[in-house]
Amino acid sequence: MAPTDRPEDPELAEISQTTLSHYEEGARGFWLGTRDHDVSQNIEALLSELPEDGPQRILDFGCGPGRDLVAFRERGHAPVGLDGSAAFVAMAREHAGVEVLHQDFLALDLPDEAFDGVFANASLFHVPRRALPRVLGELRACLRPGGVLFASNPRGDNREGWNGRRYGAYHDFEQWKTFVLDAGFEEIRHYYRPPGLPREEQPWLASLWRRPE
Repeated sequence: MAPTDRPEDPELAEISQTTLSHYEEGARGFWLGTRDHDVSQNIEALLSELPEDGPQRILDFGCGPGRDLVAFRERGHAPVGLDGSAAFVAMAREHAGVEVLHQDFLALDLPDEAFDGVFANASLFHVPRRALPRVLGELRACLRPGGVLFASNPRGDNREGWNGRRYGAYHDFEQWKTFVLDAGFEEIRHYYRPPGLPREEQPWLASLWRRPE
């Protein structure tokens, strides 16, 4: 089963299809390899910027097999997953027992002002640079005014391209900041992961952004 829409641009469609095929074919191994990863720092970072009264409605953008959906649900919130991989969507629905949307990152169909937060953990780096302004704009539109976008991506020197059968864009903070500010967000803060290590041993750039009131 494929998402209802594919990117109209043939090159973007090929990037998306090839990357998704990689995850489809390795879905079980991906789950076994990531189910115990501790991203509680990222989860708490997003929740700390949302109102304490809840539950908060959170879109887990690129939810994979559903690990973080479970974490948000167990904290009393109302998460909704989204992934382009049919295998991941099925696994996430089973593991988390919540709504999971089957949508291609490059052909989104999201309701306006429906979420208090978007949790994009290790997902937005798969969006090619030329499609990123549109995707960030669509994520901004799905947030309620005052809502928060959390993003964590492998950082780099602003190159993009293929890593095996996965496509990725690897931004430094200044380039990433430019994209997100241009999409209409306000900066909250950023940090590097894993915590407590020298910068050269922190490959992940995490950042938080707010849709203005």
